[in-house]
Amino acid sequence: MIYTITFNPSIDYILQVEDFSLGNVNRVTRDYKYPGGKGINVSRVLNNMKVKSKALGFIGGFTGEYIKNFLHNEGVDTEFIKVEGDTRINVKLKSNEETEINGAGPEIKEEDINKLFVKIEELTENDFVVLAGNIQNTLPNDIYAQIQKRCLDNRVKIIVDTTGEALTMTLKYKPFLVKPNVHELSEIFDAKISNMEEVIYYAEKLVEMGAENVIVSMAGDGALLICDEGVYHARAPKGIVKNSVGAGDSLIGGLLANYTDSLSIVEAFKMGVACGSATAFSNDLCKQEDVKELLEKIKIFKVD
Repeated sequence: MIYTITFNPSIDYILQVEDFSLGNVNRVTRDYKYPGGKGINVSRVLNNMKVKSKALGFIGGFTGEYIKNFLHNEGVDTEFIKVEGDTRINVKLKSNEETEINGAGPEIKEEDINKLFVKIEELTENDFVVLAGNIQNTLPNDIYAQIQKRCLDNRVKIIVDTTGEALTMTLKYKPFLVKPNVHELSEIFDAKISNMEEVIYYAEKLVEMGAENVIVSMAGDGALLICDEGVYHARAPKGIVKNSVGAGDSLIGGLLANYTDSLSIVEAFKMGVACGSATAFSNDLCKQEDVKELLEKIKIFKVD
């Protein structure tokens, strides 16, 4: 089973306004409400690809109930822990420019974390856990590493998609996969990365530090996979980018959807890139039919 953990979910309230004018009354032309959070995105993509997962994390109040009900209506299994306070709402205003206002989210107490730990310690070597997203200030910065440590004895496969020290602290526990983008890779090593050779150099350092597999997303330049079989470059297909949210989460979802069946990280990488691209070309997360159409356009090259 694949489990995703989202510590700070949200309702993403997306508003489209023509010629937004600050300080005046503006009329919304279209609006959407989706459950947000990187782990939740991964679970929704897996569901779209007909692969079961279970979304874990923390929700509270009427907004938390909205997220749970939305996911259940889509067919996504959840086992959220209820906390005091309301799950946050993030407002994304799309007009001549795109503006985001992100809520803070409820406080997560130690007793809430312990409830999550109990669930985590029941997992086995047949399970995958996706740890995705930034860690809010009310939680210890090493919370992902703490979860990994509790998974070691049962050999649970961990996927980490976060930034900075929160990511590097997980490497000693040998995660199955980490997925920084080029900017995040630059921040980790405090280095300016300007070409693919430098991306490969620093990605291989993450492998040396403990990661089993590394994927570096490079926007329009595609993505790189560094694994035991070598270094692979997937070129991004051409298309009109409509959505800047969720492409990286879709890559992870697509990769896991394929890997749990094929057990080939290179084959799964191709599916992941197809899912990430399909999301970028959509208004919401990728759908299976769009992924199938793009899959044959994804070209994978082994880098010497």
